[in-house]
Amino acid sequence: MSVDHYENFPVASILLPRRLRRAVEIIYNFARQADDFADEGDISNEERLAKLDHFHAELNRIAAGNTPQTPLFHDVAAIVAQYQLPLQLFHDLLDAFAQDVTKKRYANFDEVLDYCRRSANPVGRLLLHLYEEATPQNMSYSDAICTSLQIINFWQDVKKDFAIGRIYLPQDEMARFGVTEGHIAEGRVDAAWRELMQFQVRRARAMMLQGAPLGSILSGRIGLEMRLIIAGGLRILDKLENAQFDMFRHRPVLRPFDWVIMLAKSAPFHL
Repeated sequence: MSVDHYENFPVASILLPRRLRRAVEIIYNFARQADDFADEGDISNEERLAKLDHFHAELNRIAAGNTPQTPLFHDVAAIVAQYQLPLQLFHDLLDAFAQDVTKKRYANFDEVLDYCRRSANPVGRLLLHLYEEATPQNMSYSDAICTSLQIINFWQDVKKDFAIGRIYLPQDEMARFGVTEGHIAEGRVDAAWRELMQFQVRRARAMMLQGAPLGSILSGRIGLEMRLIIAGGLRILDKLENAQFDMFRHRPVLRPFDWVIMLAKSAPFHL
């Protein structure tokens, strides 16, 4: 998922084996800088895309066996070589950030899934490569978890995203439930809005549960980290429901007591 979407979930936490923390930090720094290009500062879209193109060029230098031009990409090159990380996953993240610069609406859920395939799923796949657990089945489970996490963040941040001109809710589903952009602009939480969001939350929960076996497949501290991430996503969905989908006034976040509950549910895995 993009870096802002790590807010509720551990990144390079104490649960990770020490030998992997530096690599995870480098991946995080890569994504953070690229995400900032897409969102931060008062620059034109052309400048944002040019900065992202520069990151693509640095990845291409690594692929060609040439020396990167920046310290960040010296680090990226080192972990790519050490862990045999697929460079395409880094390119995919950059493509997603570039899409955020230019695409502000999503016609249907397939378009949202395609965005998640590049904005969220590469992170999970990179971590599986670090763990030496990148089997086809594990990557399928990871994709379901990461896509669900990305979607959960969308529903947390409907108000925040609208403020910068973005709506990730599929337009055809908004129309089906009788929801308009006016609902978001006004923070209107009526029956139509609640029905739409209940549909979205149920789908995100089903997707998370589809990937949940990965939390039991991965062993040790890595498995516990994954189970906490899964429990965190499900906890946010519960909070959205408890707030009756008024994320405009009650944006759900994980607080210390939530982490106690999540830890209790995470060993052994239980939802």
